Amino acid sequence: MNPYNIREALLAKHAQHIVLIHFPIALFLAGVAFDYVAYFTKRSAFAAAAYYNFVVSAISTVPVVATGLLAWQFQLGGQKLKGILLQHLLLGITSSVMICLTWYSHFRSRRASEQVPPFFRLPVELLAVAVIAMTAHLGGYITGVNIPS
Repeated sequence: MNPYNIREALLAKHAQHIVLIHFPIALFLAGVAFDYVAYFTKRSAFAAAAYYNFVVSAISTVPVVATGLLAWQFQLGGQKLKGILLQHLLLGITSSVMICLTWYSHFRSRRASEQVPPFFRLPVELLAVAVIAMTAHLGGYITGVNIPS
């Protein structure tokens, strides 16, 4: 594969998932950081930044999950998953659900005119960060990035 051939790069059977996955991860992590800063400083600007990061992160999980499922179909012909691939799939879906639930908790509190979302969101956000980190770690093993030399 020629790294300078745009057509080959865009039409690779797994490339889109690997590229797109960075958006929800980065946006969610930034949202969590903003949410913690907003909680401890009581500044609404940080809360708004957290909310919009969560919105875009939740939206961007849709193409990530879709391209992950397509990569499974194209690369493996839809065969039954086992081991690290199955764990990556289950953790990836769990991560996407947790990202969307985090956004929804913020959305509900804003819609109900409660300026402060419920406190339980903070530990849930940390748990989501841990699940995302494990998912990314396993994804690195799948691509060969995390294999020791």
